[in-house]
Amino acid sequence: MFAALTLLLAVPAGAASHTARTAPHARVPVEERPFGAACRTVVDGSHVTAYCRNPYPEPDHLGLHIECERWWDIDADGVSVEAGPAQNVRLTGRCWKEVRSAWVSHRK
Repeated sequence: MFAALTLLLAVPAGAASHTARTAPHARVPVEERPFGAACRTVVDGSHVTAYCRNPYPEPDHLGLHIECERWWDIDADGVSVEAGPAQNVRLTGRCWKEVRSAWVSHRK
Protein backbone atom coordinates (compact mmCIF):
# COMPACT_ATOMS: atom_id res chain seq x y z
CA MET A 1 0.00 0.00 0.00
CA PHE A 2 2.82 2.39 0.93
CA ALA A 3 4.66 1.59 -2.34
CA ALA A 4 1.55 2.36 -4.40
CA LEU A 5 1.02 5.67 -2.61
CA THR A 6 4.67 6.59 -3.12
CA LEU A 7 4.45 5.72 -6.82
CA LEU A 8 1.30 7.80 -7.20
CA LEU A 9 2.97 10.84 -5.65
CA ALA A 10 6.11 10.34 -7.78
CA VAL A 11 4.23 10.63 -11.12
CA PRO A 12 4.56 14.12 -12.62
CA ALA A 13 1.37 16.19 -12.47
CA GLY A 14 1.10 16.61 -16.25
CA ALA A 15 1.48 12.90 -17.09
CA ALA A 16 -2.04 11.92 -16.08
CA SER A 17 -3.76 14.52 -18.29
CA HIS A 18 -1.42 14.26 -21.30
CA THR A 19 -4.07 12.83 -23.64
CA ALA A 20 -6.65 15.42 -22.61
CA ARG A 21 -4.38 18.30 -23.69
CA THR A 22 -3.39 16.76 -27.03
CA ALA A 23 -6.97 16.27 -28.28
CA PRO A 24 -7.78 19.58 -30.05
CA HIS A 25 -11.28 18.62 -31.21
CA ALA A 26 -14.43 18.57 -29.15
CA ARG A 27 -16.28 15.31 -28.68
CA VAL A 28 -19.50 15.09 -30.61
CA PRO A 29 -22.18 13.04 -28.89
CA VAL A 30 -23.15 9.97 -30.90
CA GLU A 31 -26.86 9.48 -31.30
CA GLU A 32 -27.84 5.93 -30.47
CA ARG A 33 -30.49 4.75 -32.89
CA PRO A 34 -32.86 1.95 -31.92
CA PHE A 35 -31.73 -1.42 -33.23
CA GLY A 36 -32.77 -5.04 -33.12
CA ALA A 37 -35.59 -7.16 -34.38
CA ALA A 38 -38.34 -8.16 -31.97
CA CYS A 39 -38.41 -11.95 -31.66
CA ARG A 40 -40.84 -14.48 -30.22
CA THR A 41 -39.46 -17.97 -29.54
CA VAL A 42 -41.74 -21.00 -29.42
CA VAL A 43 -40.65 -24.44 -28.12
CA ASP A 44 -42.82 -27.37 -29.18
CA GLY A 45 -41.36 -30.63 -27.83
CA SER A 46 -37.89 -30.87 -29.37
CA HIS A 47 -38.53 -28.23 -32.07
CA VAL A 48 -37.80 -24.51 -31.71
CA THR A 49 -39.14 -21.73 -33.94
CA ALA A 50 -38.30 -18.05 -33.60
CA TYR A 51 -40.45 -15.44 -35.35
CA CYS A 52 -38.67 -12.10 -35.73
CA ARG A 53 -39.66 -8.73 -37.20
CA ASN A 54 -37.23 -5.87 -37.77
CA PRO A 55 -39.06 -2.52 -37.52
CA TYR A 56 -35.89 -0.42 -37.94
CA PRO A 57 -34.10 0.87 -41.08
CA GLU A 58 -30.81 -0.93 -40.35
CA PRO A 59 -30.53 -4.66 -41.07
CA ASP A 60 -30.22 -7.06 -38.13
CA HIS A 61 -28.29 -10.33 -38.45
CA LEU A 62 -30.09 -12.95 -36.39
CA GLY A 63 -28.92 -16.33 -35.15
CA LEU A 64 -30.95 -19.00 -33.33
CA HIS A 65 -29.15 -20.75 -30.47
CA ILE A 66 -30.52 -23.92 -28.87
CA GLU A 67 -29.24 -25.61 -25.73
CA CYS A 68 -30.45 -29.19 -25.36
CA GLU A 69 -31.33 -30.81 -22.02
CA ARG A 70 -29.44 -34.10 -22.47
CA TRP A 71 -25.65 -34.06 -22.19
CA TRP A 72 -25.27 -36.21 -25.30
CA ASP A 73 -27.64 -34.09 -27.40
CA ILE A 74 -25.70 -31.60 -29.51
CA ASP A 75 -26.48 -27.91 -28.91
CA ALA A 76 -27.16 -25.90 -32.06
CA ASP A 77 -26.06 -22.46 -33.24
CA GLY A 78 -27.94 -21.58 -36.41
CA VAL A 79 -26.59 -19.74 -39.42
CA SER A 80 -26.85 -15.95 -39.28
CA VAL A 81 -29.82 -14.64 -41.26
CA GLU A 82 -30.29 -11.01 -42.27
CA ALA A 83 -33.57 -9.33 -41.38
CA GLY A 84 -33.84 -6.20 -43.48
CA PRO A 85 -36.00 -3.17 -42.70
CA ALA A 86 -39.66 -4.12 -42.07
CA GLN A 87 -38.85 -7.78 -42.81
CA ASN A 88 -40.17 -10.88 -41.02
CA VAL A 89 -37.84 -13.85 -40.50
CA ARG A 90 -38.53 -17.36 -39.21
CA LEU A 91 -35.67 -19.37 -37.69
CA THR A 92 -36.00 -23.06 -36.83
CA GLY A 93 -33.93 -25.72 -35.09
CA ARG A 94 -34.27 -28.76 -32.88
CA CYS A 95 -32.81 -31.13 -30.34
CA TRP A 96 -33.17 -34.90 -30.46
CA LYS A 97 -34.94 -34.83 -27.10
CA GLU A 98 -35.89 -31.97 -24.75
CA VAL A 99 -34.89 -28.33 -25.21
CA ARG A 100 -33.31 -26.64 -22.16
CA SER A 101 -33.24 -23.09 -23.56
CA ALA A 102 -33.37 -21.17 -26.83
CA TRP A 103 -32.54 -17.58 -27.69
CA VAL A 104 -31.87 -15.31 -30.67
CA SER A 105 -28.67 -13.26 -31.01
CA HIS A 106 -28.54 -9.90 -32.83
CA ARG A 107 -25.60 -8.41 -34.72
CA LYS A 108 -25.32 -5.19 -36.73
